[in-house]
Amino acid sequence: MAVVDVTKSCLDSINQISEHIEGAIVYLDAGCTESFQFIGAFPLLLDLGVRAVCSLENMSSLDSVVDWNSNFDPATKIVVMTSRLLSDAHRYILRCLTTHPGVCRCMIFTSISEIAHSAFPDSPLGPDAFNEYESLLLQDYEELLKKFETKFRESENINLTENLSFVDEGWSQLQSSEDNISHLGASPSGKNQYKANLISQMEDVGQKLVVSVHHFPMILCPFSPRVFVLPSEGSVAEACLSTKHEDSLSPGLPPLSTGLPSDGDDVPPGATLTAHLLYHLAAKMDLKMEIFSFGDLSKTVGKILTDMSSLYDVGRRKRSAGLLLIDRTLDLLTPCCHGDSLYDRMFSSLIHRERTTFYGHTKGSQMQLKHGPFILQRAPLDVQIPLAKILSEEDPKVDYSRFSESIEAFIRGWDSFNSSSQIVESINLSNKVHNENSLPSEVQPLSGSFVCTEHFRGTPYIEAILDRRTKDGAVLVKKWLQESLRRENVTFNVRSRPGIATKSELQPMIKALAKSQSSLLRNRGIIQLAAATIVALDEAHRDRWDAFISAEKILSVSAGDTSQSLAAQIGDLINKSVLLGSHAQKNGKVEPSQGLLSFQDALLLTIVGYILAGENFPTSGSGGPFSWQEERLLKEAIVDVIVESPSVAKLKFLHGLMEELEANISKKKLEETKKETSNDSQIDDFEDDQWGNWGDDADHEDNKEQAYGDMQLKLELRDRVDNLFKFLHKVSDLKRRNIPLREGASTLESNLTGDPYTDKGFIYKLIVRVLGKYYVPGLEYHSSTVGRLFKSGFGRFGLGQAKPSLADQNIILVFVIGGINGREVREVQEALSESGRPDIELILGGTTFLTPEDMLDLLVGDSSFM
Repeated sequence: MAVVDVTKSCLDSINQISEHIEGAIVYLDAGCTESFQFIGAFPLLLDLGVRAVCSLENMSSLDSVVDWNSNFDPATKIVVMTSRLLSDAHRYILRCLTTHPGVCRCMIFTSISEIAHSAFPDSPLGPDAFNEYESLLLQDYEELLKKFETKFRESENINLTENLSFVDEGWSQLQSSEDNISHLGASPSGKNQYKANLISQMEDVGQKLVVSVHHFPMILCPFSPRVFVLPSEGSVAEACLSTKHEDSLSPGLPPLSTGLPSDGDDVPPGATLTAHLLYHLAAKMDLKMEIFSFGDLSKTVGKILTDMSSLYDVGRRKRSAGLLLIDRTLDLLTPCCHGDSLYDRMFSSLIHRERTTFYGHTKGSQMQLKHGPFILQRAPLDVQIPLAKILSEEDPKVDYSRFSESIEAFIRGWDSFNSSSQIVESINLSNKVHNENSLPSEVQPLSGSFVCTEHFRGTPYIEAILDRRTKDGAVLVKKWLQESLRRENVTFNVRSRPGIATKSELQPMIKALAKSQSSLLRNRGIIQLAAATIVALDEAHRDRWDAFISAEKILSVSAGDTSQSLAAQIGDLINKSVLLGSHAQKNGKVEPSQGLLSFQDALLLTIVGYILAGENFPTSGSGGPFSWQEERLLKEAIVDVIVESPSVAKLKFLHGLMEELEANISKKKLEETKKETSNDSQIDDFEDDQWGNWGDDADHEDNKEQAYGDMQLKLELRDRVDNLFKFLHKVSDLKRRNIPLREGASTLESNLTGDPYTDKGFIYKLIVRVLGKYYVPGLEYHSSTVGRLFKSGFGRFGLGQAKPSLADQNIILVFVIGGINGREVREVQEALSESGRPDIELILGGTTFLTPEDMLDLLVGDSSFM
């Protein structure tokens, strides 16, 4: 039986369109670029005969002269691959066509299906979305060419930005084609020749251009063959999962599962897009899904999936598989906490690539947002690994200049996001390397995601690391490094303690393995992973992560005691964050090496504390889990922290108040300085005090005005903090308001013992119960078309269809709507191992990959409803 492999399925999908992309310039948007990095698709595109791979958002006219396959004939075909709606990518596609006037064929592949385009609430396209868009694109392109031709004939000094203004207001922010043309040659003759060629082709290019739109669903980011998330800058991951109402927490999280039926008009865009993506994912992998859901939004997605099924789908030869949909809001505690996962540590410690500048809907567009801000700012999955810094740290046994020279070309060639660097820059860098030790400051950190397709003798690196704890994962990385050194016949003399891996052990191994460029290229996968491990084990990142774990353990233990004890611990964490805030005010920066937690960290721990309180204590009369006296102390502590150090609390619930807070503290500092100066002058010049306290009345009036202003500011701040605590009350009420949790809490907790702070997450408990074939309240099965037919019709004659069990399936896809984290990947594998079912192939997917910082942003940050 074939093994399910998400990465292989994505690569197979690219092979299936090989005849379309051969000889074409391929443009990828940010979501597709992220996906293709994870699946390792770029070598495959080269093998399939692609001329060049370029960025859709950052395109340039120089793209036409880049040619991987040494084909000097002008490009006549453009392929655009996007993970966004066609209406969102329209301006970029039109810009591609105007930049390459010689192109006669444009093929567009979108990960959003034709039905999803028409079903999307704010889409201007109808049921025949692809054909409609083909006509609209040709119409806009021909109109653009006519305007360009008119302007060009009227004036030689044409500014194409003005010509493009008819498309929409935001177009002017993009780089104009005229700017691109200016780079084609050092003299004006090159530009004039380009324009002459352009004008000669204008008259009939509109009739020659052929546009076709196709569906390409396999735009995923697999961390391993059986773990995947969606691209961070794709329409599905960015779509709103919840509208703003009483039962919602964040647009990036499903609403609370109250058990009330959802109205069709209230279905969020994220639910529609997720359902269509999963349907076509199963179709591409030849799977016939038996759908189960746990949570209200999952139930909605399950219904959409069921409605999309047909008798044709049932009759086809497909492998049967189970799909388990889970709402993220059924367990917010696990992604908010800092678990024992090496991958989580690496992902949180490394710097992430900045989001691509994307101009979506325009101000004058008819695309009004009926469902609120559906575009979420998800953190990119691409990370920057400071390989140059790690390799070039001073070592008395290494010739620094020769070592820097050996890795220079490698670092430059591997930086996928700086591919437009000029040769001159590399020459200048080489000269600087010879003259001084300037490599760490000149070469940027290595850009790119973890390479999931890199293998060590058949062992996939990331797949092996994903389900490892921090200590075990670091030891495994050290073992891979040692075996690579032996294979390269590199002598290595460093004391190594068995069963432990530290930065002082791993760093010399990396340097020894990277001494030559050939060894560096052969072992790039393990070197990249080991460098990321070093960053995660660095003292600053390690101490902060361990401080979180220690604080979370204390909160969990206190939650098993009394509410007074838990409230005191939360207040202590908030008060301690003042120390870091005052230190930041003095030094101008925060130093994580101190082991102190900032106010944002304390706020995240406050959310954890309120979730724990809601699970352990009944709700008091104040509407929250604590008494009004305990909560008043917590509010005053937060107000004091913000007043003393406003710069450390740049959160959404304080928007519009930050400038006043910072001005207030600056005014106080200035007054203190003036007071000290005046006191000193009074002591020196007016020792006899012969004039008395002249002007006391004026000073008294100023003090009264200052006190009034401070009081107004503090009252406004208290109102903001009151709103924050209303949100915390909602978070603490998750267990009571989420119907599946309220009904099945005792069922999920049964047979699962352990220390209070080492208990498994919710998904682990659910999968253990499901695979053990235990009854789980709230788990709903969605009957297929044939199943409903038997139930409603033939069931009267005893031909009813028995309800299937998820555990009967050999292939199970668990998809968490809202996102997953590394700890849950490990726990899902543990649940599968403990079930004694090695025959089950379990795939775990999620909307995005979550870190605790992402959860803070979703709940009270810029991506929240606060």
